[in-house]
Amino acid sequence: MKENNNYLASLPLLFCCCVLLCLAESSADNDNNNNNNEVYIVYMGAANSTNASLRNDHARVLNLVLRRNEKALVQNYKHGFSGFAAHLSKEEAESIAQKPGVVSVFPDPILKLHTTRSWEFLKYQTQVKIDSLPTAANSQSSDTIIGILDTGIWPEAESFVDTGMDPVPSRWKGTCMKSTDFNSSNCNRKIIGARYYADPNAGNDGDNTARDSNGHGTHVSSTAAGVNVANVSFYGLAEGTAVGGSPQSRLAMYRVCTNFGCRGSAILAGFDDAINDGVDVLSLSLGSPSVLRPDLTSDPIAIGSFHAVERGIVVVCAAGNDGPSSKTVVNDAPWILTVAATTIDREFESNLVLGDNKVVQGNAINFSPLSKTPDFPFINGESAKTSSATVSDARQCHPNALDGTKVKGKIVFCDGQNDTYSTTEKAFQVSQAGGLGMVHVTDQGGSVTQFFGNFPATTVSPKDGAPIFQYLNSTSKPMATILPTVSVIKYKPAPVVGYFSARGPATLSSNILKPDVAAPGVNILAAWLGNGADDDVPQGQKPSAYKVLSGTSMACPHVSGLAANVKSRNPTWTPSAIKSAIMTSAIQNNNMKALLTTDSGSVATPYDYGAGEITTSEPLQPGLVYETTTIDYLNFLCYIGLNVTTIKIISKTVPESFNCPKDLSPYQISNINYPSIVVSNLKGGGAVNVNRTVTNVGEDDETTYSSVVDAPSGINVKLIPEKLEFTESSKTLSYQVSFSLSSSSKSLNGDQFGSITWSDGKYSVQSPFVLTN
Repeated sequence: MKENNNYLASLPLLFCCCVLLCLAESSADNDNNNNNNEVYIVYMGAANSTNASLRNDHARVLNLVLRRNEKALVQNYKHGFSGFAAHLSKEEAESIAQKPGVVSVFPDPILKLHTTRSWEFLKYQTQVKIDSLPTAANSQSSDTIIGILDTGIWPEAESFVDTGMDPVPSRWKGTCMKSTDFNSSNCNRKIIGARYYADPNAGNDGDNTARDSNGHGTHVSSTAAGVNVANVSFYGLAEGTAVGGSPQSRLAMYRVCTNFGCRGSAILAGFDDAINDGVDVLSLSLGSPSVLRPDLTSDPIAIGSFHAVERGIVVVCAAGNDGPSSKTVVNDAPWILTVAATTIDREFESNLVLGDNKVVQGNAINFSPLSKTPDFPFINGESAKTSSATVSDARQCHPNALDGTKVKGKIVFCDGQNDTYSTTEKAFQVSQAGGLGMVHVTDQGGSVTQFFGNFPATTVSPKDGAPIFQYLNSTSKPMATILPTVSVIKYKPAPVVGYFSARGPATLSSNILKPDVAAPGVNILAAWLGNGADDDVPQGQKPSAYKVLSGTSMACPHVSGLAANVKSRNPTWTPSAIKSAIMTSAIQNNNMKALLTTDSGSVATPYDYGAGEITTSEPLQPGLVYETTTIDYLNFLCYIGLNVTTIKIISKTVPESFNCPKDLSPYQISNINYPSIVVSNLKGGGAVNVNRTVTNVGEDDETTYSSVVDAPSGINVKLIPEKLEFTESSKTLSYQVSFSLSSSSKSLNGDQFGSITWSDGKYSVQSPFVLTN
């Protein structure tokens, strides 16, 4: 074992020597500009403090060999993990990938963003006021630090004032990076850190700053930890008090996204710094496109989050916006808390009034200047087609399909079912052709409100679109008007799974349920830029300091704020315990006491929402938690094909005695101690057994939990034991779940869903299960 330790310790030195040898031959050919070579990320596993100086020599070695001075090296990772990003030729990258100590070498990917009433709705769902929660006034909560990897932050936003906050925690090691438009005074006791990472291909374009020029980072930051701000709205809509999920927590911004995208090299640098700075929770509302997802060792978020969780940091990520198709969920590593998006009980209605005074409910945000009486000509896009356009293109208001002489001064009805062009693109086409307004019928996410600014436009469902089409075809001179938007609260049903929200099963492993939970992510009001960046402001009004956005980007910080609250209440808990508390306390019913549904009205499943919609108080005291240990994660790496040598390079805490299990079947992933269960090989003729372990964290040391199983028809589910009796000396107990088909069932009829609930009368701990064949 000692010889093995010495070998591993020598890997960084071997690596540097190999880099020197393999690159020296090609250095003469690489004397040109760095931009001729692509940026590659070289990932070398866990950071080893005894070899930190060698890892710091990456820049020196590469500069010496490539003769590009500091421009060759893009990032140097040395705190939470080891590696670097640099301009390399393809041949150099391939050569480095073969060297000892290197886990992976991959091109620097560009990831994408997954772009107050929400917290009020969550409180209503559980009849609990957030201000009355045990952590709300707890001084510990002000020491909890949420790190945000995003587009930067607008520090002057009222959501980030630090009035009444305690001094910055002494353990904080972060910094407030200066730039021409951001200095140390922009940080305070709320925003305690701000870093930025320059894009290696951007040059000096003024993007080197922690200041947000996009708005996304400011929005998610205020959702996670914004302070109470009364009387806010979006131009009079969604009026109320804006407050983040953990208003006493601190914020640290890591600007990893520039105007050129969210580079993997910057994301890894953000993780590396955040681990060293001392954050408690990391929130990432971004990810890879579902169609281009990398494998685990080439995924910057999977890599960075593994090392963060290993250091005790909860990592919360958006599930992605490529729904509603199956297998679209991203950020699906088991150590990540993956979040789907749902609606809240607020709608933005912009109704259509027809010439016969019939009112059709529409959904949009617009500041329509039209009169409320239906005095405006109303036509179908098909009747305004150009001579060169097809009937289908004109009916759907495609580019270059509308004749301006026929559209001018009229409201245009556009069909959008099964179409690739967006609602806003069609509104632009109608507006450019001289149209007075647009009504768009769409089957793609009626719950997600489109923003049209001053242009009168609204969207309607296919069901509501049918009578509109009938009216147009039965009237010689159809007329209509579009009413300006009004906010409607206590809307039912809610929550509903957002149309866009990415769905499971997970691609990385179908035996881990993803997403983990769902949270409000549709029509969320939060802080915005204060520089008038919105280009469509209602006449006579100033730019709004708050904006309504939708996406799993907006759902993610809701869970990040909740995780910070759980952490502050239970500071010694591991990331997996916090994740378990949030998952096992989630709910599956809406505000009509019915099962959660999708945007189409069908009953939602765990592939849509994971364990369910988050609650605000129950996770603080969950009763039992499922601890997913380091060994669980290491076994997972074995099951997906990594060997022991690579795993020991990756993990900082891997025991020397660790070996992969003898049975490396991916079906064994079901036995990882996760708060949910997926069994993907249930067939007739035998049972599949799954093991779980729970720890009692409730107020009573001695308590008995009884089990209740909600199983689908044709499925036998047996728990051994059926009761868990905890004592002061037995705080952790295990149980086995046996799944089998009933005698009348030869095979599963599609995916089946159910749940297991443990309760002692005070706490209720629920785990969903999914069965496939």
